[in-house]
Amino acid sequence: MSASNSRRTAVRIQALRAGFAKIYGQEPEGVWRAPGRVNLIGEHTDYNLGFVLPFAIDKNALVAVRRRDPQGADPQLLQFASTFGGEQVTSVRLEDLAPGAVPGWAAYPASVAWVLGQQENVELTGFDLLVDSDVPVGSGLSSSHALEVGTIVALNDLLGLQLEKTGMARLTQRAENEFVGAPTGIMDQSASLMSHAEHALFLDCRSLESTAVPLPLEHWNAVVLVIDTRVEHSHIDGGYAARRASCEQAAAALGVASLREISSVPELEGLDPLVKRRARHIVTENRRVLDAVAALRDSDLQEVGRLLYESHESMRDDYEISAPELDVAVQAARSAGAVGARMTGGGFGGSAIALIDRGKIQETSEAVYRAFSRAGFQRPSIFTVSADEGAGRA
Repeated sequence: MSASNSRRTAVRIQALRAGFAKIYGQEPEGVWRAPGRVNLIGEHTDYNLGFVLPFAIDKNALVAVRRRDPQGADPQLLQFASTFGGEQVTSVRLEDLAPGAVPGWAAYPASVAWVLGQQENVELTGFDLLVDSDVPVGSGLSSSHALEVGTIVALNDLLGLQLEKTGMARLTQRAENEFVGAPTGIMDQSASLMSHAEHALFLDCRSLESTAVPLPLEHWNAVVLVIDTRVEHSHIDGGYAARRASCEQAAAALGVASLREISSVPELEGLDPLVKRRARHIVTENRRVLDAVAALRDSDLQEVGRLLYESHESMRDDYEISAPELDVAVQAARSAGAVGARMTGGGFGGSAIALIDRGKIQETSEAVYRAFSRAGFQRPSIFTVSADEGAGRA
């Protein structure tokens, strides 16, 4: 069952409405849902205008919103609260929105208000917001983008902005880059907005053209197992920005607008050795995405798995964004017979995924737990995810 229609989500929505009324004294005008995502393959290719293949997952941010009364007290006030923060509210006035002005998690919904306020013909009003999310924070499953997307789809509906999904993706990317200060690409927002249940999203990050590619896990008697290492990562940290800078350096040296324009490894000859390794990952990863799409369409699960392992090795050796915990997770899953496994997300921590037979969930999980224990790592969180619908009104 889709998370958007599940009983658990219905219970969460009811509790969120009650919590909103308790904190703000009024019912919300509505509740909106935005899922996290797993990237099946195509890592760090998005900001190089390449190809990605993510899917929305059955874990999501629920965002309750009410516009403030224009005739009431302080109609330009924005208030943000979370079910994890009790009744603590972060407040900022619209005219005071600026990068660095809003602390902590509240910067994500605030960034959306800020970027909408920069648009012509948008009359932004103050609003109250309460969020409840079951996307694990720092896990590489895009918890922050789920919050941003939940906020923009809510405001798009409430203000009658009639923004297209591609427009909302571009705006939330700008919010993330310029307000939050994370130099991310456009994949995560797009996956949260554009995905469909039981499908992966094949996205061209240059044109933003997308295609739903069947991901019939039940037909294959397979599942995607997420191994959250509990090593939190952040796009704001320097490692992510350094990788992006290397790609830009490579593109400039090769005389192209982006590494999307490079189709083969021999074209990278003459680059600085470190920059060449970074660029090689992007070039080969774009090829792997195209090959994975073809394999899914051919229902060739073994080929998909092979590409996942190859992708992880490229991220570990060429892009150098893996972590010991991620490598142990992938190797343990492989030893337990996983069809394929790789780290997913920005790297330097977060989660790995394993494509496994449905009957091997416990066996694979136990193998990973044992491997982590032997390595002296903290116990990971392991769970399955399914491909769910993109964001919308809950």
